[in-house]
Amino acid sequence: MENIAVLRTPQTIIYRQNSFRMVGKEANNRGKKALIVSDKVMEQLGNIEQCCKYLREMGVDSSIYSGVNTEPIDCYVDEAMEILKSEKCDLVISLGGGSCIDTAKAVSVLASNGGYIGDYMGGKKIAENKPIPHIAIPTTSGTGSEGTDVTVITNTNSDVKMMIKQPLFLPEVAIVDPILTLSSPPQVTAATGVDALSHAIEAYISKLAHPMTDMLALSAMKLIVNNIEDAYINGSNLKAREAMSLGSLQAGMAFSNSSVCLVHGMSRPIGALFHIPHGISNAMLLPAVLEFSKEACIERLADLGRIFKRNNDSISNDDAADIAVESVKKLCLNLNIPNLKNWGIDKKDFDLAIRKMTRDAINSGSPSNNPRVPTEKELEELYQICYDYQFTSKQKA
Repeated sequence: MENIAVLRTPQTIIYRQNSFRMVGKEANNRGKKALIVSDKVMEQLGNIEQCCKYLREMGVDSSIYSGVNTEPIDCYVDEAMEILKSEKCDLVISLGGGSCIDTAKAVSVLASNGGYIGDYMGGKKIAENKPIPHIAIPTTSGTGSEGTDVTVITNTNSDVKMMIKQPLFLPEVAIVDPILTLSSPPQVTAATGVDALSHAIEAYISKLAHPMTDMLALSAMKLIVNNIEDAYINGSNLKAREAMSLGSLQAGMAFSNSSVCLVHGMSRPIGALFHIPHGISNAMLLPAVLEFSKEACIERLADLGRIFKRNNDSISNDDAADIAVESVKKLCLNLNIPNLKNWGIDKKDFDLAIRKMTRDAINSGSPSNNPRVPTEKELEELYQICYDYQFTSKQKA
């Protein structure tokens, strides 16, 4: 029997240039005082003050938590919750990358459901009370978190990235303004862009994919493949930035309604233990994992290969799948994506961590959605391959 297909999206999606200015109106429809969850970069760029201005113009007060400065951790959630309660805020606005959005998702749910964010991991506690409204405003084109019901928060005691997926974590409103991504430096544009591509690919090859997610994933792959290098080389190219913003949003909605797979399962433990940003760790792993998975999803990867190499519908699926893998490798090379070794991870430390990373990856459940599900031994070997993986030569996992 086929899995029942579900498609959940934010109630309202506002998109295109200058849509940021709509935050005041959307907030006014939902509350009287907003907690803005953001970071110091957004503060320095003036984006937080601009957000406050848009809110004031519509009669909405605001308080600010700008302490998000790494991948999201439980401490950020606790700190933001304290401000929300003390300032009596009745809605949340996230302004920034995926870390800000994920932190705000946790705050939105905990404000009405209580407890520690880790209580919700693995469905141990289900959020049942309607969360306070959350308006998500991304400033990078990568995580797609503004369109997902997933939050990933690191438990600082266990060094485990807690992947929590429940319907009530979905933001009520997503405002996607590509102008806000113009400030992303090239390395962030590259890492978050390949992260978005990995979302689209994994949503498409996942065992839980269905026609609605296929539609979103295919569109996202086309937008990202055709624009990511332009956005990386010329960050002021607004046309490319707009395409990347839309692709990231579509990829996020695609994987949120199907699933991510092996890349994300392996990536989260690396991020938790070695503090590598989520986007870059996904990018490091994607080519090797596609090689590992290829034989189990040739037809699906062939669709990706034909996106990379257009006007070649006559080539076989096998050849098109090879083109997909080699093209992703070349893309990572062109975007200067490092491997784990070149990032600076010590080999001895990495080897010592492999057993824990393997267990944590398997326990996350994501690898089981992959077309080819690795054994524990294969997963350990794949971590080793990824450590000093070369994007320039064809390898077999």
